[in-house]
Amino acid sequence: MKVHGIDWRAWVPEREATLLFVIRDGRVLLIHKKRGLGAGKVNGPGGHLQDGESTLAAAVREVEEELGVTPLDVEPCGELRFQFTDGLALLVHVFRASDLRGEPRESDEATPFWVPLDAIPFERMWADDRIWFPWMLRGVPFAGRFTFDGDTLLDFDLRPLSHTAKGAPRSRSGGHYRGPNRA
Repeated sequence: MKVHGIDWRAWVPEREATLLFVIRDGRVLLIHKKRGLGAGKVNGPGGHLQDGESTLAAAVREVEEELGVTPLDVEPCGELRFQFTDGLALLVHVFRASDLRGEPRESDEATPFWVPLDAIPFERMWADDRIWFPWMLRGVPFAGRFTFDGDTLLDFDLRPLSHTAKGAPRSRSGGHYRGPNRA
């Protein structure tokens, strides 16, 4: 399927990144991003993969670096493909965790804060978040494709994924989620 003129079957990301959301006691841990792509927006902690690093290792490392805490019971829940009109092509692996060790602290990259699940500040987030975020909160595995012009969402496609026997999300069309299996 083509979304806004893009042949997603031939699409190749320029960069890969992660997002990780800790959901505990009816709240989700979010950040106010201070720098980089999406500076000024609310998001989850995350960032780029280092050479040879697994998506799970990158997600955990980024949370530790940005917030000084270790996420626990981490599981993959989705994959997002972003194409920006300026040429940036970004593949984001989304994880969720049910707990963490430590107390979140502010860093030069992010200011953390807890939000009740019924009060997510979508108006301060990327436009695509209100589309896939509810699926992530409910634990529904997903794959999404989004086209942006700057901050403006032009087009999208979001699909549910099924689970493989080992627990990693798998596309119903046969493509495998590249995240790690839950231990």
